[in-house]
Amino acid sequence: MEIGLVHYLSVSAALFGLGLLTVMTRKNAVGILLGVELILNAAALNFVAFEHFVAGGVSGQVFTIFIIVLAASEAAIALAIVLQVYRSHRSIMADRLTSLKN
Repeated sequence: MEIGLVHYLSVSAALFGLGLLTVMTRKNAVGILLGVELILNAAALNFVAFEHFVAGGVSGQVFTIFIIVLAASEAAIALAIVLQVYRSHRSIMADRLTSLKN
């Protein structure tokens, strides 16, 4: 049995759905961040799969490297923000953070 484009897209759709579900159901800021990372990984998998099976060039790999760099910088900045929010509010629950003052 050969692994085709449909298999990669199925895994990518599952990753995207799981990430979206995580973002929508988690109240913890770190959990929301993990959901966003899953969504970005699903997009990267789509780019690589389409590049391999459809385009045949290197544009999919370039987009994937861009997504990985974007995800790494997003994670670093978001974790720094979460750490500062925890220091000031003593909580990282997203539903408790209603104001940016104090």
